[in-house]
Amino acid sequence: MRLGEKIRYLRLVEGTLRGLDREMTQQEVVRAIARQMKGTISQSYLSQIESGARPHLTNSTRMLLAKFFGVHPGYLVDDPEGFHTELVSGVRVEEDQLDLWLISGAERFARDREVSRALLSLARHADSRKCLVLLYAILDTPELVDRLLAVLSPALNQGAKLKEAV
Repeated sequence: MRLGEKIRYLRLVEGTLRGLDREMTQQEVVRAIARQMKGTISQSYLSQIESGARPHLTNSTRMLLAKFFGVHPGYLVDDPEGFHTELVSGVRVEEDQLDLWLISGAERFARDREVSRALLSLARHADSRKCLVLLYAILDTPELVDRLLAVLSPALNQGAKLKEAV
């Protein structure tokens, strides 16, 4: 994947995370970076990156965008020719791949906002692998699912009971 494609993809993910149900515009990203990160990047520079007119980032821009989008700075480069995401080694690389897989799943389930947001939230967690292992432990104890749901999300639990009754 090219750097420009990655930035556009991250704008889509960020827009979804912010509840926009669309990608953030370049101008919205520029404003959010100024407001939240106290950093600056111009919309024209962002446009040049996305179009491929600027194939490389300065280190300060890479760090600013990485922090804003919540990705590792090493992600913000063109993938080498022949690079395959399914070939992974090392724990951090595997964690990054898991996060990308979760983000991809969130896009596939974009029409189901709760599932999409859950997957994106999981991908943004510092240790998404640990969260999935915890989910397995919860699911492995069936009565725990209903008890947790009743405590953590009473409205959602009530909706599930109504569906069962119908």
